[in-house]
Amino acid sequence: MKQSIFIKHALPFIQWYALMIFITIVIDYLLHKFQLVLNGSYLGFGGTFFIMVSFLYSLRKRKIIKSGSPKRLLMFHEYLAWIGSIMLLVHAGIHFNSLIPWLAILMLLITVASGLVAKFLLKKSNENLKQKRQFMIAEGIDKEDVDRKLFLDSITVDWMKKWRLFHMPITLLLVIFSLIHIITIIIFIV
Repeated sequence: MKQSIFIKHALPFIQWYALMIFITIVIDYLLHKFQLVLNGSYLGFGGTFFIMVSFLYSLRKRKIIKSGSPKRLLMFHEYLAWIGSIMLLVHAGIHFNSLIPWLAILMLLITVASGLVAKFLLKKSNENLKQKRQFMIAEGIDKEDVDRKLFLDSITVDWMKKWRLFHMPITLLLVIFSLIHIITIIIFIV
């Protein structure tokens, strides 16, 4: 009960996000090392496909489709979106020649971060805060002292509860920038 919510829940979240970036760098490095950089551009198709398939969860949640277990589709959504994000990050590489793809990648990074907040932090942190509060009250600590001792944890959990305020609009911007990127590629390359 002594560990803070940051150490117990936020740190694993940061590690998961850092792992995504690390895997992206390793794949990009290997593509460069073996002179397969052009193959990285094809990962955009796969990454986009994975992320699009991951939206089955959103369709099920909104009752647009009726089949599939919401719990299983959520897990499917989380992992496919994470893998698709790695593919898109490798696809993007380090190219500074176009604004729209960079905006799409920025939205992708923010969307993944906000999704990871929901997956790793929110539920566990809220449960942890309730357990700490109950434990301290059971120990006979005054409610005011409990509130004071758990102030930072309470603020952290309250902030994390607002994750959808970021996740949905950023996801929409990701879709818009991605569509603009795809359309301009089709117009100017094909």
